[in-house]
Amino acid sequence: MKTIRYPVSTEKGIKLMETENKLIFVVDTSSTKADIKKEVESMFKVRVESVNTFINQGKKKAYVKISKETPAINVATQLGLI
Repeated sequence: MKTIRYPVSTEKGIKLMETENKLIFVVDTSSTKADIKKEVESMFKVRVESVNTFINQGKKKAYVKISKETPAINVATQLGLI
């Protein structure tokens, strides 16, 4: 089952990318933090430090902190966000 649905590209998301090395994804509501971490690591070949999630208006968002070795901007470029 695919956990990650799509990345979020908002002004807040770009700011988090630059300042905290985080990416935001809309994910499946039944997915766990471990599922999200595993999928992001395998899709983008990066190391994930932490995953925070929250549900708002029926959508679950995941804030994924990427390790310092890989700038989140590089992953965003791969996704076509920038």
